[in-house]
Amino acid sequence: MEALFWIFPYLGLGLIVGFFAGLLGIGGGGIMVPLLVMIFTYQGFAETQLVHMALGTSMASIVLTSMSSAYHHHKHGAVRWDVWKKMFFGLLLGTFALSFFINDLSKNFLAIFFSVFMTYVAMQMFLNIKPQPHRTLPHRFGLGLVGFAIGGTSALVAIGGGTMSVPFLTWCNIKVQHAIATSAALGVPIALAGAMGYAMSGWEHEGLPIYSVGYVYLPAVLLVSLVSVLTVPWGVRLSHRLPVDMLKKVFAVLLLLLALKMLQMVFFA
Repeated sequence: MEALFWIFPYLGLGLIVGFFAGLLGIGGGGIMVPLLVMIFTYQGFAETQLVHMALGTSMASIVLTSMSSAYHHHKHGAVRWDVWKKMFFGLLLGTFALSFFINDLSKNFLAIFFSVFMTYVAMQMFLNIKPQPHRTLPHRFGLGLVGFAIGGTSALVAIGGGTMSVPFLTWCNIKVQHAIATSAALGVPIALAGAMGYAMSGWEHEGLPIYSVGYVYLPAVLLVSLVSVLTVPWGVRLSHRLPVDMLKKVFAVLLLLLALKMLQMVFFA
């Protein structure tokens, strides 16, 4: 009976993640990770593994969402696949490397890094900071290095990379619509490599909860993924009717509060 109770928090989390992904074009890592830390704490998961499990589970949960988003953008012909191909291997390597060696990083470091990064994202959204296009795209090697950096950072905060790739592509004179669409497609290798890295990193770790594959908790992944894919269209439809600029400010405040809550739970619980 107790096991059945935890289905509802995960379904609710999936609903929220999918809705905001469609409404604001933002991945769910910023919301998912702090809330998963909270849920895992109440479920009695080992304290030393809380952040690792939340990051790995969040990364695996955005696989289906990122694929769905990339597919719909591709149907509109907005994805710059030439850029995607040049960044692909850098993204894979950076994401997998950082997630695979996550055991070398403490939960305290991961919590602080996540909170600092999400504070930066929240401020960027709240102030509506956008880079001005004034350069061209780097060559293949340069794009590969950028992909490595974006992938590595994404692995540490369990996001699809859109908060970094969209500003970068816009800065390189790619139209915003194409930057957003290409970023959505770039999120697919990030999510896949990150999920695999976290699963392999914790593969032989002792004391993990049942139904886990490494640092990926499968019941949460299944429930969050299924619901989030269903609720993405709701957010997309409402994005054309609601004051998105104001909603971004509200969402930015929410991200900041969740980041602070995560620090409180990790350091002062």
